[in-house]
Amino acid sequence: MIDGIGGYMDKNKNNEIMNKNNLDKDSTCRDNMRRDVPYKDNQNKSCPKNKNSQNNINEYSYLIDNLNNEDLSARLKSLEQLKGLIDNGQIKEPVRYNDVNNHIHTTYSFSPYSPTKSVWMAYMSGLITAGIVDHDSIGGAEEFIKAGRILNLPTTIGVECRADFSCTSLKGRRINNPDQSSIAYVALHGIPHTRINDVKQYFAPYTKERNKRNRLMVERINNVFAPFDIKQDFDNDVVPLSQLHNGGSITERHILYSLALKLIEKYGKGQTLVSFLKNQLQIKLKANLENYLLDEENPFYEYDLLGVLKSDLISLIYVDAKEECPDVREFLDFCSSIGAISAYAYLGDVTDSVTGDKKAQKFEDDYIEELFQVLKDLGFNAVTYMPS
Repeated sequence: MIDGIGGYMDKNKNNEIMNKNNLDKDSTCRDNMRRDVPYKDNQNKSCPKNKNSQNNINEYSYLIDNLNNEDLSARLKSLEQLKGLIDNGQIKEPVRYNDVNNHIHTTYSFSPYSPTKSVWMAYMSGLITAGIVDHDSIGGAEEFIKAGRILNLPTTIGVECRADFSCTSLKGRRINNPDQSSIAYVALHGIPHTRINDVKQYFAPYTKERNKRNRLMVERINNVFAPFDIKQDFDNDVVPLSQLHNGGSITERHILYSLALKLIEKYGKGQTLVSFLKNQLQIKLKANLENYLLDEENPFYEYDLLGVLKSDLISLIYVDAKEECPDVREFLDFCSSIGAISAYAYLGDVTDSVTGDKKAQKFEDDYIEELFQVLKDLGFNAVTYMPS
């Protein structure tokens, strides 16, 4: 099923589903985060006509790829065509499970998948409900809703952000944020469609503050990598990897993804880059990650490298978030005012990270009873979870 934090589908599950439905496996790899890869290549192509053949794999693969087209109307049109192929039996209807996922990230924060592609992946995974939850952004919500209607898949919309718990007994503690104490990840779930503009206005000043901090982190990266003649530019290298111009957000992952591309440009893929990571940056690679990075044909190469950089280098470049994090009481008041469900995002102690971008680290488990009492006293409506 789809990963609860990043909106990615499990690769084995994805292949199994696509093979069952006579489709080529999903050709959208992690490189699709690069706007110039999935979008420009598809932008000027016209969709092929349906040929009423279950074996027409090239047609299906093209339509699936086109769900990441730069043009919104092209994305939704391709989804309508795929739904037509399902309705007339050319694509097998997926088996429905009892699973739901209302915490799916898209390209409007950080993911290889547009909102339309995310809904398609959720549908083909057999989910019965899917929900968009991007970081500090509700920019992809309307597209997500439209895509859900095309596939007759119920959807919810929400936002994930960070809130300051300094007003509580958790001040100074590592809560569920690997990078900063007193600051915790929280979510607004079930946002009414009529309040989308209110949410946009609420997060606009926080996005502005976050980008000030993003620029500072790019400067820190440039200082660290100056001896290796590697330099990033926030406006030219990082912003184009995001949906900022459409109301999306920019996260640490965008910055480190940009760095990953710079490293690949300089050292290539494979042994030379692995040697640089181990010998120059003193990164201790796990065996599985080293094997991924030695494999020059790995379709998820950039994303595996990103995971390594986030796990091992974030402490060198991270700038504490302050002005972009509302007081938790303010956050809860806003949730209540728009009729949304306030949720704390439980992480738990991390041992071997399933997402590949977290170090082994202790979080809330040692004081879980106190945490839940604090959440109850503050008035949280729910607890969601993040895979560690």
